[in-house]
Amino acid sequence: MPIPAQPDDLAAALRVAGVEFDDSSVTRALYSSDASLYRVVPSAVVKARNAEDVIAAHGVARELRVPVTMRGAGTSIAGNAVGSGIVIDTRRFNRILDIDRDGRTARVEPGVVHADLQRAAAPHGLRFGPDPSSHSRCTVGGMIGNNACGSRALGYGRTVDNVESLRVLYGNGELALEQGGRAGGVTAARLAAVGDTNLAHLRTEFGRFGRQISGYSLEHLLPERRRVDRFLVGSEGSLATVLEATVRLVDDRVDRRMLVLGYPTMADAADAVPALLAAAPGRLVACEGMDSRIVGLVRAKGSPVPDLPRGSGWLFAEVAGEDAVRRLVTAGAALDTKLVDDPREAAALWRIREDGAGLAGRSLPTPAYGGWEDAAVPPENLGAWLRDFEELLRVHGLQGIPYGHFGDGCIHCRIDFPFRPGDPASAGVFREFMTACATRLRDYRGTLSGEHGDGRVRGELLPLMYDEASLALFRQVKAVCDPDGILNPGIIADPVPITDDLRPVRPQAPVRTGLRLVHDAGDLGAAVHRCTGVGKCVAPKTAGVMCPSYLATKDERDSTRGRARVLQEALDGGLLRGGLNDPAVAEALDLCLACKGCSSDCPSGVDMATYKSEVLHQRHDVTGMRRPRSHVFLGQLPRWARLTAPLAPLTNLLLRVKPLAGLAKWVAGVDHRRSLPRFASPTLRRATDTSRVAEAPADVLIWADSFTDHFFPESGLAAIRFLESHGLVVRVIQEDACCGLTWITTGQLDRARTLVARTVRTLAHHVRSGIPVMALEPSCLATLRSDARELCDAEETDVVASGVLSFAELVERLDLPLPDLTGVEVVAQPHCHHSAVIGWDTDQRLLERAGATVTKVPGCCGLAGNFGVEKGHYEVSVAVAETHLLPAVRAHSDAVVLADGMSCRVQLGDLAGVSTRHLAELFASRV
Repeated sequence: MPIPAQPDDLAAALRVAGVEFDDSSVTRALYSSDASLYRVVPSAVVKARNAEDVIAAHGVARELRVPVTMRGAGTSIAGNAVGSGIVIDTRRFNRILDIDRDGRTARVEPGVVHADLQRAAAPHGLRFGPDPSSHSRCTVGGMIGNNACGSRALGYGRTVDNVESLRVLYGNGELALEQGGRAGGVTAARLAAVGDTNLAHLRTEFGRFGRQISGYSLEHLLPERRRVDRFLVGSEGSLATVLEATVRLVDDRVDRRMLVLGYPTMADAADAVPALLAAAPGRLVACEGMDSRIVGLVRAKGSPVPDLPRGSGWLFAEVAGEDAVRRLVTAGAALDTKLVDDPREAAALWRIREDGAGLAGRSLPTPAYGGWEDAAVPPENLGAWLRDFEELLRVHGLQGIPYGHFGDGCIHCRIDFPFRPGDPASAGVFREFMTACATRLRDYRGTLSGEHGDGRVRGELLPLMYDEASLALFRQVKAVCDPDGILNPGIIADPVPITDDLRPVRPQAPVRTGLRLVHDAGDLGAAVHRCTGVGKCVAPKTAGVMCPSYLATKDERDSTRGRARVLQEALDGGLLRGGLNDPAVAEALDLCLACKGCSSDCPSGVDMATYKSEVLHQRHDVTGMRRPRSHVFLGQLPRWARLTAPLAPLTNLLLRVKPLAGLAKWVAGVDHRRSLPRFASPTLRRATDTSRVAEAPADVLIWADSFTDHFFPESGLAAIRFLESHGLVVRVIQEDACCGLTWITTGQLDRARTLVARTVRTLAHHVRSGIPVMALEPSCLATLRSDARELCDAEETDVVASGVLSFAELVERLDLPLPDLTGVEVVAQPHCHHSAVIGWDTDQRLLERAGATVTKVPGCCGLAGNFGVEKGHYEVSVAVAETHLLPAVRAHSDAVVLADGMSCRVQLGDLAGVSTRHLAELFASRV
């Protein structure tokens, strides 16, 4: 085992080598964990840009005998991507060098993201076959390291089956191109000799079935196979480092159909797999098992789920050809089946499957963890093994929800191991269960890992799967490729104990919170440990909202996962000794837009906007640290608007004077490049005050939130025109009722609690009257549905959260006639909170029913309340807008730009000079 060098020596050597590295506490904290149970703090992180950087870092490691661990997106769930020496992040080492359409190959650098490779191959009618659930962010280098498989490996093969050549750097310093059956250099010759002298053993113990991933794949050293490149696949970076790969592509023009088969239990679904495989040989592309409890969790979050066949366990089968579908229906003997013809329905179901790890981690009363995550057996044994596995769970007092690649005999499961903070002995149940499962698995000739590798979590258990002769061969090939043991030590050949470096058992400091943190029993430590590192937030492209600042900066620190890691370190007493007051915490949270995208997009339910509010409260309200000026002024914007309302025309006139406007921006902490808001005169409430006139009872009530009332009353007036055009009597609630959003986002929770309590009491009275109550500003409505529950436990809070409707929800509930929008092109920027908390499906459905052509812009506008106008945030705010919004507006220059949220409207006005409309304004313009 290599001995880490002194930090100063390592930093000096890396500096001389000319590589970019970071050895700060915050960066080491960010890279101390992957998506596994483990935490190992590196000495330095190298952010490689090319092969030369990797070679130089390896040279330093060999010279100083420092461990090297390669890392792509950091989604490894077995602890394969954490190490104590140098961690090399390859995400910027990411060129697609060539797509050979005729030869059906792609030549790529290791940091290429799987989804980017798919996008590059798609115009040629091709795709890279394996597709792990983390395909939106996992790298090809990581897939090669772990022999990733994914749902469609059944039809297209594992990563190893699709590798044509590798350019590698062995741990011994040799550079080599390992290609097909051709002999490479000295190291390859020595590996071939290992195969030649152990023929009988390799033929009987290795490559027994498709998902035998554990250990080293020594079958590829047999003379009849002799593929050193494929032997290196799945070695978890412990033998060689990939500098370039040529991978096979497959035809993506096949007509694939999705068939869902329902069964009484997951074990019954597993029993059906052999018959399905036999019914459609070569035609079954994917066959995935999904438990009803995971689907139920999605529904509980309010996310739409397509109708599914009867049953508590389902098989999601993707099959080529209609005749094969008929054969599967007959052979499956299911309770019920459904052929999913709608591509959107199919995509929604596959998304649930892809988010399985994160969803399963939060599907039980207590947190569930990976560990016994990827075991596989020959498919004919799957039903029996699954029943044995569930019995082992019961005997050990554990719960877990199995799902996975049933067509390949591979089961995933997150388990509620009783890890107790501050009690390392609680890991004993973990060890006992893992050992019992590994022992029972031998009866089925199964494998500890059916994908993802052994890593730290299963390496110690390999003697329960392989005999001593096999283990000796592992050590032998390790010595050939990496004689000094610098490459990812502790993996496969020299495994560390599975209970060393466990992350969940670190002590957590209790924090008395200002928010209720209703989903985590008021425990901020439990809340931030929701993040298991699955890394959906570090996808370089997204169709959702999370995480806008990461999309702009591509810095791990600015991802939801990165911020969660920093908060974990601060609360656990790790690298950040200053707790929540540590400067690194403020630095990590500074570029969080509080968009709430993670609250809906993160499979583990991380809500960084809420955590940021709590941390700001702790720093400023609890410990008394001075608040930034922008928090004082922008955080109380509704208050200043209310005080300014009687003098709005004069205020607007004065703010047009540049020196006065500049002074106002300086006082408020606003960037000088930003506009100042124009105050409404009159406000919505004043313009609609009919308190002294006797009129008919109202059919609809409008809540005048602070932003609509004081800045965009035209939205409310348009809603009134539209509703009155259909014969409804509309009134605006005249009581002052502010949701407290700006106080919440700036952490002024004590004041926010008072405001919210008063507002929910006021609105609850109107909701209980039975008259529909409507809100126009999505961020304020979202506050009632989410943040209000974090601040108040009064019964009225739930009444208001479920009773106040958006404009689109009201129109749909009342089944009002829609305007004719035939021929109207709409570019819609849903407010982040609208997407994350309320959901924009109703709005889109109404627009399409009305005849409009709709382009929905993903992601955030970049302004996000006070964030985008504050000094220090302008460049990132603009960069966020440039990820999706501004390109969409430029590409559809003649379209109506729809933006219900004040932030989105201001951003578009400031950066693009674009006039925007609220949905109510668009509908009212056609009556």
